[in-house]
Amino acid sequence: MSDQLLGAPSPYTCDISSEAKEAFEQAMHNFVGVKYAPVAVSTQVVSGMLYKFFCNTEAVTALPVRGAAIVTIYAPPGGPAHITHIQPV
Repeated sequence: MSDQLLGAPSPYTCDISSEAKEAFEQAMHNFVGVKYAPVAVSTQVVSGMLYKFFCNTEAVTALPVRGAAIVTIYAPPGGPAHITHIQPV
């Protein structure tokens, strides 16, 4: 039995499930300008699934700028996953 509260976000984990990876790839498919590499994920069951990925970032420029960001992705039931927010950290 999990100690997670119903509807509450899970703790971040570096064990990213295949479903989370698929949602990330689907949402980031046409995203350009910055490369996002997920390191950890937190999930939250809503009407669908909300993923918050902690990512290493790299701007696609002549002199790459590296950083980190939290990328929030919503995967609705029966619909495509999409980015809802990107927060640099």
